[in-house]
Amino acid sequence: MIAITGATGQLGHLVIEALLKTQPAGQLVAIARNPQKAQDLSDKGIQVRQADYADQAALTAALRGVDRLLLISGSEMGQRAAQHRNIINAAKAAGVKFIAYTSLLHADSSPLGLHVEHVETEKMLAEAGIPYALLRNGWYVENYLASAPPAIEHGIFIGAAGNGKISAAPRAAYAAAAARVISEEGHAGKVYELAADSAWTLSELAAELSKQTGKSVAYQNMSEADFAAALKSVGLPDGLADMLADSDIGASKGGLFDDSKTLSRLIGRPTTPLADSVKTIL
Repeated sequence: MIAITGATGQLGHLVIEALLKTQPAGQLVAIARNPQKAQDLSDKGIQVRQADYADQAALTAALRGVDRLLLISGSEMGQRAAQHRNIINAAKAAGVKFIAYTSLLHADSSPLGLHVEHVETEKMLAEAGIPYALLRNGWYVENYLASAPPAIEHGIFIGAAGNGKISAAPRAAYAAAAARVISEEGHAGKVYELAADSAWTLSELAAELSKQTGKSVAYQNMSEADFAAALKSVGLPDGLADMLADSDIGASKGGLFDDSKTLSRLIGRPTTPLADSVKTIL
């Protein structure tokens, strides 16, 4: 059986959609803190097992009979390393034979502050004694497209990434890669640096928005502090705003760039070009 943590999240849902193309629903286990949020998965015949990331005993029970575990990194910054430790310890206790973990692009050398908890988790996996693979995911293109509607409305796309090239791919591409790695043999010991085939700057994204809407959209580069303040002023929680601003600074240093095309090789198709991704939101 294959289990997925974070199954009710956006990436988790897409991974399960991809897995259902090759796996019987009864062989999939969705681990969720709130099973009510996973009703749609239950309706498809997927086993939904309740467990909180803070409860190692519940996680161990939820992983009984599971051979392969996709550990989708938690969303609570500052809590992730401890949560991941509980899941890895539970996997050991339950006899899980393989773990795939969604880490961060070039985690071991990344300039993004986000890398710290991912590196801690990678170290835990190395010490756990369970065969594992690392899915070092680049940025989701959706992270930037979420800012497109206000940018089009006001004519300015704000950020702090300078001229940093960003190899962002749609979330569904990373989900397809995760589904393949967790359902196939032969991936143990692999480190996959996953990112789009082509990269772009935020100025190029603004230009693409202009081209497709016929409205003038310019990129305005800001300092990390000013960008974080701007995000907070429109209602983003402080921690999230600070993380996004830090990540843009990381992008300006090349932290979100990769040209290995590992992702497209793994999923067997080219990643979606920026112009096509922009079309989906207009």
